[in-house]
Amino acid sequence: MELTYAEKECARSRAFEGIWTNELDDVFADVARYYDRANNFATLGLLNPLRREFVSTIELHPREKVLDVCAGTNVIGIELLKREPTLDVHAADRSTAMQEVGARRAGAHGFHIKSFIGDAHRLPFPDHHFDVVTLQWATRHLRVMEVLSEINRVLKPGGRFYHCDMVRPANPFVKEAYCLYLTACVAFISWAFRSGPAALRCRRYFTDAIRLFYSTDEFSRLLTETGFSGVVGKSVLLGTVAFHRARKA
Repeated sequence: MELTYAEKECARSRAFEGIWTNELDDVFADVARYYDRANNFATLGLLNPLRREFVSTIELHPREKVLDVCAGTNVIGIELLKREPTLDVHAADRSTAMQEVGARRAGAHGFHIKSFIGDAHRLPFPDHHFDVVTLQWATRHLRVMEVLSEINRVLKPGGRFYHCDMVRPANPFVKEAYCLYLTACVAFISWAFRSGPAALRCRRYFTDAIRLFYSTDEFSRLLTETGFSGVVGKSVLLGTVAFHRARKA
């Protein structure tokens, strides 16, 4: 019998709660200085084309209020402001180090992004507050149903949600090849960028997180289950990455 989403989330929490709670802050403090370069290497130079494709799916209107959840180094917020400079962009992330890099990047482009350091599972915003919410490259590190419920809460009725992340390939042969590649890639990046102790301790985690994550279609169904409508999912790179968009019902 197939597990329910609640049961799958419990399994993910049991496997990773210690890392999520005790390790990830130190990991991202360590990798902030080379995070974007490492991701570009890990995607074999495809990160920027993927980002452009993802950003092109986001519907924007002047003066809308946008929240970028797990904003990291503010790459997406900057790209959105390049498209529509009148946006009111907010960034939420648990890592002070990542947001410090992001603030410098935004300032270099002449943009100001309002930064909030905190837990994505408890967003510090009122109900029905944002026109658009984005979340990318972080969902596999989160208790997904809790975060999606929070995103739904802070969206205005009819508000748009856009998601991009690595996912578990539906094809089992692609999945095993992908996990082997990730294991080798993380090991090389740790060596090449001289990762600190926290990142080195979590090398295996990044592959394990994919194994227990969702496929493109599974994530689409999860969005519907957590209250979103008009869900559209798209697989890219042989199902190793997915784009999703949805609306608050």
